[in-house]
Amino acid sequence: MRNSRFDKSTLPSRHVTEGPARAPHRSYLYAMGISEEEIHQPLVGVATCWNEAAPCNIALNRQAQSVKQGVKVGGGTPREFTTITVTDGIAMGHEGMRSSLASREAIADTVELTMRGHCYDAIVGLAGCDKSLPGMMMAMIRLNVPSVFIYGGSILPGRLNGRDLTVQDVFEAVGQHQAGNMSDAELDILERAACPSAGACGGQFTANTMACVSEAVGLALMNSSGAPAPYESRDQYGEASGQAVMNLVEKNIRARDIVTRKSLENAARVVACTGGSTNAGLHLPAMAHEAGIDFDLFDVTDIFRDTPYFVDLKPGGQYVAKDLYEAGGVPVVMKELRKAGLMHEDCMTASGRTMGEELDLIAHEADGRVIYPVETPISATGGVVGLKGNLAPEGAIVKVAGMSEEQQVFTGPARVFECEEEAFAAVQARSYKEGEVLVIRNEGPAGGPGMREMLATTAALSGQGMGKKVALITDGRFSGATRGFCVGHVGPEAAHGGPIALVKDGDVITINAITGEISVAVSDADLAARKADWKGPRKTNYAAGALWKYAQLVGDTRRGAVTHPGANAETHVYMDL
Repeated sequence: MRNSRFDKSTLPSRHVTEGPARAPHRSYLYAMGISEEEIHQPLVGVATCWNEAAPCNIALNRQAQSVKQGVKVGGGTPREFTTITVTDGIAMGHEGMRSSLASREAIADTVELTMRGHCYDAIVGLAGCDKSLPGMMMAMIRLNVPSVFIYGGSILPGRLNGRDLTVQDVFEAVGQHQAGNMSDAELDILERAACPSAGACGGQFTANTMACVSEAVGLALMNSSGAPAPYESRDQYGEASGQAVMNLVEKNIRARDIVTRKSLENAARVVACTGGSTNAGLHLPAMAHEAGIDFDLFDVTDIFRDTPYFVDLKPGGQYVAKDLYEAGGVPVVMKELRKAGLMHEDCMTASGRTMGEELDLIAHEADGRVIYPVETPISATGGVVGLKGNLAPEGAIVKVAGMSEEQQVFTGPARVFECEEEAFAAVQARSYKEGEVLVIRNEGPAGGPGMREMLATTAALSGQGMGKKVALITDGRFSGATRGFCVGHVGPEAAHGGPIALVKDGDVITINAITGEISVAVSDADLAARKADWKGPRKTNYAAGALWKYAQLVGDTRRGAVTHPGANAETHVYMDL
């Protein structure tokens, strides 16, 4: 008996399951034990980024089973598949980090190809580590199918000597060890205690930031991102997500009905008020690009500028994702934003209800400890701010959560490094000086290639007690776990001849996160003369393979470092083929 809720004549899977010409295709499905009834139901891709690289993703295959159960309860036929992940914590501080941002595009591309090749009608996507979250959501928006995102959950905090730990503490301990303030044995104990379970990094680093985005933008069910990965209660969110996607199929609510300019603004608000990762300034424009929405770094930072910072999370604050969940999670945060008139309530969400209707159902209030009331925030403006000036005409971004106003202004002489390794060696040798602005260039999306994160360098500085005594700027990126005055995403990047390529040792650089300025005290005429003498981009070792291909295709950081023309160039929509 056919499920009367769904009309297969309008769904992509009809190309695989319907009519005499598809008998060979159906024979493959029968080979896997699928019944006739299941063949003629909507086929739903259940995509995970499961692998054994790191704890972030290790629980995803188990959680996918609960999603599949939900799809079945909702009248669909789930088909599980996996894609890659590059885990930043493992890739950090060496050549492997070049693969990280490129993996976001590979994830989106491979999910798209799998969905297209098998004509799946909808998707539930599960992701754990930093780039896999935006990569999965980008695929949903690109395909414009009924879509529900679900985060795999955060790691439980480590515990040592009466305090909570995250992997950030281990990165910073490397600096303390190198400075002689920590013994081999102490470091050994710390590394064994910091990460006690499955799940992604516990602070408001990139994974948890983008998990918050998934709820705020409407692709994930309310509070689904909160429960830590080891909690069996996550299965309830998995099953509910599977049922929710079938509701979206029935109502023909697609990803771009959910991801709109307004919902992206909601997401940017949540990043700002939680002191989220600067990487959101890269991923939100990339998601917008998939929907054909013009929403670049400056649009994101405009929202950051007038959003209060009121959620006290690491690395700038005290608490971790588990604490936020126990305080009521992202829904309570958004409820506080709504009180200040900072949420668009008419946005559609994955539940089929509007954001306003969802927030009406939330009974919890701000606890005043993890989530401050919006009228008494930690600071009046966002935990992440944008910068612009003659050193970054296409913008830059810095996280200021946990920094005082006086710490948000820095002027000093440039100390230029041609790559991250040079800078890290100088930090290890302590051959830099207090008051300098460390400039790390040639690390942008094309010039790196891959736009590496610099957590090893910034954490070593913090571990040496120098995190607030120098500033650091780069055309690369910083980890969500970075703290200190660290400016990333400087654009145009050095490989494209941006001003960062022209800076010399001793040039006086001013960074002012209060006014949004980043400038170098060199006249336009002198910069032009230096540009005329510039020898062109630094050569890399990546003359073939995936990173070469990425470097040829990748666009500028301001627009999300994307690799294809986006929805504005589309001539067809997958769902309507």
